Amino acid sequence: MVEEYKTIYKGGIGEITEKKSRFIATIRPVETEEEALAFLEEMKKKYWDARHNCSAYVLGERQELLRCSDDGEPSQTAGKPMMDVLTGAGLTNVAAVVTRYFGGTLLGTGGLVRAYSAAVQEGLKNSRIITKYLGTRLLVETDYNGIGRLQYLFGQRQIPMTDTEYTDHVSFTVLVPVSKTAELTKAITESTSGQAKIAEKDRLYYTILNGEYLCF
Repeated sequence: MVEEYKTIYKGGIGEITEKKSRFIATIRPVETEEEALAFLEEMKKKYWDARHNCSAYVLGERQELLRCSDDGEPSQTAGKPMMDVLTGAGLTNVAAVVTRYFGGTLLGTGGLVRAYSAAVQEGLKNSRIITKYLGTRLLVETDYNGIGRLQYLFGQRQIPMTDTEYTDHVSFTVLVPVSKTAELTKAITESTSGQAKIAEKDRLYYTILNGEYLCF
């Protein structure tokens, strides 16, 4: 698992016109190749009367899987430029389909490359791009004497508390960037003079959206 990667939270649609040809880019987040292929089929059915539905998708936290299709356009003039825009933006787990309605004028290879690239860029402008961070959920248990010290520590370090449970002791579940787990564990131990119990619950990806923490 990588410490962070960029992806799409919400897809978007962008359109450009080049010499009367319409290029409609649809961007969507995908997690698997099956999802990407299903998305492509969905767009082909939606735009059944278009001459071309070119596609590109990037999958894997390290962009391990790259696929693209020119769908009848001259080789390397559509799918590859589309994919280059996605990878150049540092994105993964994302798919793009650009639908072309031919306007009657040939664009040439350079014109096609520019048009398909520009369409994807327009689609990305209308999408919500996020960074997912690898985090650790820690379960921190303390007696009631340690509540104030831990709440102050978490607030000072901007560590979100995702759950708090009060019984004969207090249990905090906090979300920590994986790179800061050891540092925070040490700070908790020092703050409570070794009285707090600390356990790692799991690791997951999260993002911060509109000031809120979302886990995946």
